[in-house]
Amino acid sequence: MSSPTLARPAPDVRRARVAVAALFLTNGALFANLVPRYPEIKAGLDLGNATYGLAVAAFPAGAITAGLAAAALVRRFGSARVAVAGTVLTAAGLLLAGLAPALPLLVVALFAAGAMDAFTDVAQNAHGLRVQRRYGRSIINGFHALWSVGAVVGGGMAAAAIALGLPLGVHLAITGALFAVVALVALRWCLPGLDGEAPDAVPAEAEAGAAAGAPASAEPAGAGAALARASRGRTAAVLAALVLVAVAGTLVEDAGSTWAAVYLSGSLGAPATIAAAGFVALVGAQFVGRLVGDRLVDRFGQRAVARTGGALVALGTGLALAIPSVPGTIAGFAAAGFGVATLVPAAMQQADELPGLRAGTGLTLVSWLMRLGFLLSPPIVGLVADATSLRTGLLVLPLAGVVVVLLAGVLAPRRTTTPSHHPVPHDRTPETQETRA
Repeated sequence: MSSPTLARPAPDVRRARVAVAALFLTNGALFANLVPRYPEIKAGLDLGNATYGLAVAAFPAGAITAGLAAAALVRRFGSARVAVAGTVLTAAGLLLAGLAPALPLLVVALFAAGAMDAFTDVAQNAHGLRVQRRYGRSIINGFHALWSVGAVVGGGMAAAAIALGLPLGVHLAITGALFAVVALVALRWCLPGLDGEAPDAVPAEAEAGAAAGAPASAEPAGAGAALARASRGRTAAVLAALVLVAVAGTLVEDAGSTWAAVYLSGSLGAPATIAAAGFVALVGAQFVGRLVGDRLVDRFGQRAVARTGGALVALGTGLALAIPSVPGTIAGFAAAGFGVATLVPAAMQQADELPGLRAGTGLTLVSWLMRLGFLLSPPIVGLVADATSLRTGLLVLPLAGVVVVLLAGVLAPRRTTTPSHHPVPHDRTPETQETRA
């Protein structure tokens, strides 16, 4: 029996998808407007390299310090409101950082902006997953692709501001106000209500299937139900595996931004213009992977897509390091970018659907611990590089791919039946957890 064609989502759900897309794009653009102007801030405050590095680290430090509070805020105020409020306050924090007349104020402003950004990150992903459940198919990777677009747009806006000679304060005030307005307008289109307080409306095609006599709970012993009956220890183990999958993805991303140009220009002797292509290849391929990621996930399942991506990372970067060359290394970073494109969204979605956890808890933990990966991976690679070589330090890339291949089993397999469109309540019991084929 063939599966029924999915009905077109209701207008309010389609508007909510546009609203979440706007929030992701805005989040990517806000911080990217500040980064190109860091040298101006460094020079204006007369900071040395070490002091400057510690000051900039205040942003991820703020995110890590405050990140665990995101779940409680989402439950109390709703993911849409938290995402929008976080966006507005992040914009304010970045403006204050740009205007800071002294180092202590810069650190405080970046710390606060990082904390607000962590709230936005969890909340916008929570609301995106809520909209995805109403759609009945994967759309979360597209949101992350738009975050990448926002980062490019924000960097371009900053470059234009520099070229036009706009003062830093004026530039950040304009962009902050612009994206705050975008977020506030998007709030009007987001889904109403609090997350996890009540099931969202069931799409018409799911009701039709039930009316036709579809066995709603014909497979109570499926993988999802078995997971729901498992002990808290098993839930913790699955959550830990999801964190490692997400950290593997962020580690590869960070290696591209932190070490690609250094490795190509230093170890391989590429000129600066060519050395920049390593990072560009990674983020470009990652963007393409996120554009097609939703279709791949719907067709093959998160598990198969993640395993294939992990293998692509391991083989691409492994060959590039085993047989070092400039073209091969650039191709290796491109393979890595495409391979990790869906990992973070997949880990977030699966964590958000774990049984026995309150709304936003799994998502918050993955997001928070993932940021630790961003914070710790550069010094770890650097220490290994200092003790041996950067080529040896970059072996973390194929190792990350292997980790993903080994742990991808915690992600959802391909559905072999028509997907259930009933959302998974967050205050879950074993009887309410969605059964997957």
